[in-house]
Amino acid sequence: MAGTQNTTADVFKFKHFIIQQDKCPMKVGTDGVLLGAWVNVSEVEKALDIGTGTGLIAIMLAQRASQALIHGVDIDEQSCQQAAENMQSAPWADRLQSFHQPIQDFAREHGHQYDLIVSNPPFFTGGTFSEEQDRNSVRHTVKLPHNDLLRAVQNVLAEHGRFAVVLPYIEGLRFQELAADYNLHCNRLTEVLPRPDRPIERLLMEFERVKKPQQSDQLVLQNPGKQLSWTEAYRELTSDFYLDM
Repeated sequence: MAGTQNTTADVFKFKHFIIQQDKCPMKVGTDGVLLGAWVNVSEVEKALDIGTGTGLIAIMLAQRASQALIHGVDIDEQSCQQAAENMQSAPWADRLQSFHQPIQDFAREHGHQYDLIVSNPPFFTGGTFSEEQDRNSVRHTVKLPHNDLLRAVQNVLAEHGRFAVVLPYIEGLRFQELAADYNLHCNRLTEVLPRPDRPIERLLMEFERVKKPQQSDQLVLQNPGKQLSWTEAYRELTSDFYLDM
């Protein structure tokens, strides 16, 4: 992961904002940065970050979409509090707001319609749990099954809105099939490879209600070789955020 942190890993410093993360089970990671930098923010007036955690993606959207109102929702109380703190310290605090609520309830109770919805969602649908229960709540789909996520998105996504997620490769393929059952179609897809000689690890996916010819490409994060060397494509994508890009 490119970037600059302090020695306790409780703070992650970006070019224009700082993420405090000592209260959050899930820290700043490449997946979230990729999604926040990759998603299409054109013509977005109102956006929602589901499972906002530290508030990172929401804050990235506020930086990129200069007029948009950004909401973040999270089921974890401490994460939501920390997201609110990070949002308030960001230069775009007046356009950022966090909600402590399950997305299932939020989608039923709030009358918002969003031009853009993003999520770095839970993705482990099986396997064993570790002793770090908070981390499991985030990474497993127990509290947010993908069916519930898609149902909530269907309820609050504007007619011509977009919904974007990042998932591991296999889970992403399954998610595309499931999303089609909710009339959400993957019209834009980026396959993410850690290096050119490695298999696809992540899928960045953007869904819409109307099916269109899919735009697809690949993004390689590191150049081949023993020493860490970011590709020009990855540098270009994230250069507005990372300090050392």
